[in-house]
Amino acid sequence: APPAELRALVGTLDALLGALGAREESFAVGALGRALAAELASSAPARSRRKAAPHRASLVFVDRALDLAGAVGHHGDNLAEKILSMLPKLPGHKTDVMVNMVELTALQTPDEMCSVIAPGCLAQPNDPAATALWESFMNLKQKEAVMEARRHLVEAASRENLPIKMSMGEVTPEQLSSYIQLFKNNFKALENHCGLLQLVLAAVQTLKNSQNSKWDNFLAFERLLLQTIGESEMPSVLKQLLPMIKCHSERTQDDYTCEDFLVLLVYMYSVVGEMKGGKELDDAEEEVKKALVKAICDEPEPSPLLQKIT
Repeated sequence: APPAELRALVGTLDALLGALGAREESFAVGALGRALAAELASSAPARSRRKAAPHRASLVFVDRALDLAGAVGHHGDNLAEKILSMLPKLPGHKTDVMVNMVELTALQTPDEMCSVIAPGCLAQPNDPAATALWESFMNLKQKEAVMEARRHLVEAASRENLPIKMSMGEVTPEQLSSYIQLFKNNFKALENHCGLLQLVLAAVQTLKNSQNSKWDNFLAFERLLLQTIGESEMPSVLKQLLPMIKCHSERTQDDYTCEDFLVLLVYMYSVVGEMKGGKELDDAEEEVKKALVKAICDEPEPSPLLQKIT
């Protein structure tokens, strides 16, 4: 028998379609969507309604399981997503980040965050150039987005009569930093283009971030998973993952942390969806569980996320 919640939802849908005087044609995506469509199709009240309904309606059931894959996945060559993922969150905000502004000052400090100087951010609604650049970060590939950053900097420097030389070829974080330095001692230029400079600094700090290589590894694994999951069973995918789970003492900077594996596992199970159970899958999952638990227990200082989970 279907769960009470499913029956209640079917009853609500049937009442709504009855009020519209419609007989439905159902389409379903995902396991839960199919279960809901099947229950509605076999419901006695729905069968009675369909006989007398004067109108027709198409009903689409979309299973939201892939929402998790969207939240934890690394989606292509997008600079905006990297900025939002790698830079620290702006205190009190969920969708903005802190941009280190020390590069535009004369302050010398070994502290990367430098709490003495107020951080910059991404929200620059009063700066048309910054708004246009942020749209480029969101909509263009990374290579094209950094070229746009260089173009905006060159145009801003030219308007302020700063001694800038436009160079061709690949744009590097070091090149963008050298352009930013031209604004450093010109307070009027800083004031006029502060929003643009904050966004370019965000791009530079993201491109120099040590997590960049790990991001590329995530993306490569996810693409490989999408290509092979139709041919490979979940146990074989889990076995490929097993050697990558390393304890704190064995990990290098490029290796996955415990939190990274949790993200990967959520992505994998969300994308795969329904699976056939069996001894092979149970054994593979048990091996991954043991390796992950050992890695978590060996953490010298578990992160807040791991503490909350455990």
